[in-house]
Amino acid sequence: MDIVDSPSGKVIATKTGYRSFIPNSLPPQIEWNTELVNALSKADQVIGQLASEGGKLPNPHLLLRPFITREAVLSSRIEGTQATVGEVLAHDAGIEVKRNPDDLQEVLNYITALDYGLARLASLPLSLRLIKEVHERLMDGVRGAHATPGEFRSSQNWIGMAGSTIMTAKYVPPTPDALMSCLADFEEFLHDRSLPSLIHIALCHYQFEAIHPFLDGNGRVGRLLITLLLMERKILPSPLLYLSAFFEVSRDEYYRYLFNVSAYGSWNEWLIYFANGVVAQASDALSRAERINTLIASWRNLVLDSSSSLPAKMVEYLAGNPFITIKKAAELFGVAFTTAQNTIQKLVGLNILFLQEDRKRQRVFCAIKILEILEEPARTERVKV
Repeated sequence: MDIVDSPSGKVIATKTGYRSFIPNSLPPQIEWNTELVNALSKADQVIGQLASEGGKLPNPHLLLRPFITREAVLSSRIEGTQATVGEVLAHDAGIEVKRNPDDLQEVLNYITALDYGLARLASLPLSLRLIKEVHERLMDGVRGAHATPGEFRSSQNWIGMAGSTIMTAKYVPPTPDALMSCLADFEEFLHDRSLPSLIHIALCHYQFEAIHPFLDGNGRVGRLLITLLLMERKILPSPLLYLSAFFEVSRDEYYRYLFNVSAYGSWNEWLIYFANGVVAQASDALSRAERINTLIASWRNLVLDSSSSLPAKMVEYLAGNPFITIKKAAELFGVAFTTAQNTIQKLVGLNILFLQEDRKRQRVFCAIKILEILEEPARTERVKV
């Protein structure tokens, strides 16, 4: 292991010869310098703007689906999956896509785990129990499912380059016999209210990754934890903010800052990086939400003269998923196939929908302007510390 001595924890030598890092209990001593205070202030400001925009949505649940899908795709991409936002949304609309089923399932599991965790918060505080339940759904039936879904590890894991062993690994988290003590301290800190919420969430994310309590899926659960904490602390009215895009684009910095906390106690660098990520992603989400809201409002005006309410209902649906087929529309809105077909053709004539694929079994239509907003690269700011 590359850590010899650290102010953030202790390095212990095991009987079998490898060394393991045991992180100190939280919170650490934080230096409230100007850079950190300014970064935190800016993050709070932009989150407030995002919360306000999210509150304007006529049906917030609709817009959440593509945002949750983006998070699932980008968080899973950090772990090596290749599915795109468009592919997952198309699959969700019942359209066959040409993508490795395992990749799609990992993304879909992430969505399932996040949905489950958010719903569970209504009846269960964020806790080790809830984290295990989320992990169980994340890892169900996918690559890594052998790694005891929903159970904390009872054997040693490590982090390093491909092919590294426990003796050559860059980082070795707590040993199995120290794991539950670390997790008990972590669970206690989950409920701490002494620090600003974003600082608390950044500390929790680091600590979870440092403990690495599962054999597989730690990165994704750690990123899910950020969203669950944002919602539990009522920082946002709905889960519109996700940091995976920021972590994915600045992946080298992300791993370096986490490691430097463990190795050198570089807390301020990590906290400023995290706050910058919140600013970047809240700004990014705000831009997307505003543009989608504007599009839907303009499309709603285009169909105001319709004798039926179906075109307006279909426009609202497109905010949540830009893909649709005639069969899917008929099922969704409980209308005849020809009625759905006529409505879709009306939206095509208004340049709201475009024919994406003309297949033998079904014609696939897409609100391309919505999809472009969802699939454009995240406008992340480069980190300066």
